[in-house]
Parts: sequence; C-alpha cells; structure tokens
Amino acid sequence: MMIARPLPLFAIALTVGSIAAGAPARDGGVSLLSTADLDPQAVLPPPPAPGSTQAVAELAELHAMERRRSAADIAAAEFDGRTKNPAIFAALLGPKFDLDKLPATKRLFDMVRATEKQVVDHGKDEFRRPRPWIVDPALASCSKKSEPLSSYPSGHTSMAFSMAGVLARLAPDKAGPILARAARYGESRIVCEQHFRSDVTAGEALGLLIAERLMAKPDFHAAFDAARGELAAAGLIAAA
Repeated sequence: MMIARPLPLFAIALTVGSIAAGAPARDGGVSLLSTADLDPQAVLPPPPAPGSTQAVAELAELHAMERRRSAADIAAAEFDGRTKNPAIFAALLGPKFDLDKLPATKRLFDMVRATEKQVVDHGKDEFRRPRPWIVDPALASCSKKSEPLSSYPSGHTSMAFSMAGVLARLAPDKAGPILARAARYGESRIVCEQHFRSDVTAGEALGLLIAERLMAKPDFHAAFDAARGELAAAGLIAAA
C-alpha cells in the first residue's frame, strides 16, 4: 500500500480555518455551513479499519462488480461520474428543466454544490481513507486520477443526495424517483470502483444532512422559495 505524506500543518490550518468561517469552497463557491453546523467527523462513523472483516468484504465486492459489470454499465457509470450538477435529475422533471433558463434554480443548486463540496472536502481531510486502487492496484477502476487519500465519504454521492434532498422538497410528488436516482448515481461509484461501499453509504447520509441543515439557513430558504416560484411558473412543479 502506498504511504502518503501527511498534509503540511499550514495546509491543514488553512483548510480548517476556511471551513469554520464559511469561506469559499475549493471549487470557488461559498459554503453556507460551518463546522459548527455540520462536521463530518461528528456525524459519520470512521471508515472500516484496514484489514478488518468489513474492509475485506468491501474490497471483495469491488472485485465481484468487476467480474459482472458490462461495457454499458461502465459507460453509464462514467457518464454519471462526469456529471456533477442537477442535470442527473432532468429526466424526472422534463425537458424544461434547463438551468440555463432557470436562474433562481441555478443559484439555489450552486449554493448546494458549494456547501456540499466544502463539507465533504473537510470530511475527506479528516478521514483520509485510501482509494480502492491504492488498497489494491489490480483493480480496473474507471479512473485513478483522484486524490489517493480521499475515498471517505464519496463526494459524488453526497452531491447527488444533497441535491436530491433539496429537489425532493421542491417536488415532493417526485421525491421517491428523485432519491432513487441519487441512489443509482451513488451506485455508479461502486461500478467504476472509485469508492468502497461504506464511502457511498457515508455520502448518502452526509448529503441528506447537508440538505436538512441548509434548509434551516435563512439565506438558503429565501433562495429555495425563489426557485420554487420559478419552477412552478415554468410548469415543472405544482404551485405551492
């Protein structure tokens, strides 16, 4: 197993300090949640210890997936991996769900994305779990370009579930299909061997918590109401 060098102390200090202050996330957005609102280490169990029964079972699951996945499965999972925005839910809402034409809705989900990215990046820095292909280089992962010690929790999964948690509140009549789509999106991380099962499970839980905590923020709730009005006017959801 590769031994990663620890982060320099000044880098850790900058990361923790910026999150606590609700400062810009790594992708340029602004997080609405501080560690006082949501600290991944306080709400998630630690990942399975290396060599533990669960860790061995999770690695075996990835090898089993590798044997049974089809080329179509891989292509679909890779497509999901490249799509890091609410477009993953477009098929459920219809062709009018075009964020280029829905500025209030785009603003809302930009807020979700920036906050989710900040919270998850903090969690990855806290837990520093090796990616599957670091644990077992023989795995045929779809990509091996991600940060080596960033497996837990799954950021793609937390993104899908944080957005699903908000979208399900906007369109409660479609909540079931929306959350099911998020679950399929998370499963794509197993298909591509980007994450272990507990990474995905943690991403699900953290994503839903992010959505819940955001709804308690006045600025976010105001943006939510604006998006709801816009989506209703476009005929995408029922009027409140």
